[in-house]
Amino acid sequence: MSATQAALTQLLPLAGDTFDKNKVTPGILGFIVFAALAVGVWALMKSMNRHMGRVDFQEAPESGAAAGSTAAGTAKDRTS
Repeated sequence: MSATQAALTQLLPLAGDTFDKNKVTPGILGFIVFAALAVGVWALMKSMNRHMGRVDFQEAPESGAAAGSTAAGTAKDRTS
């Protein structure tokens, strides 16, 4: 048994006696942290939507397919 496991087995019964499981809550600090995370996620999503709206993407043809068709076209012209 490691020292950490030994310490935990001795401290856990003490923690169980001092805390009432029905009264332990995250409190105001937990609410503030949760609210800050929620506001941060909302701001990031709003920013992402704004940036995605500005994107004007036109897909270019694949370089392999374009090179293959031009090579086949030039080879066909040579044989004729």
